[in-house]
Amino acid sequence: MLGTYPTVSPDTGVLRQVLSQNESLMVVSFRFEAGATGALHDHPHVQSTYVKAGRFRFSVGEETFEVGEGDSFVIPSEARHGCICLEAGELIDTFTPRRDDFL
Repeated sequence: MLGTYPTVSPDTGVLRQVLSQNESLMVVSFRFEAGATGALHDHPHVQSTYVKAGRFRFSVGEETFEVGEGDSFVIPSEARHGCICLEAGELIDTFTPRRDDFL
């Protein structure tokens, strides 16, 4: 579905904008200031994350790892995950199915 979606701030130092979506897929931009966090959480959606810019430390389940520009990974459904932004940047997340809570 085409459209312009608002930019919202779900956490301090974080901006989120839905880029595109339909009922089975959603693409979302998350822009982080250095030191900002994506709080630990889980959801039923499978998530793919692409690091467009910056550097991040992620926790997914029991694993912790650092990623930088050009890296990507998949977070399984219901996996507890979160991140801290080490260098200001942007993540492009894709969710299947769509995250209705972001609309």
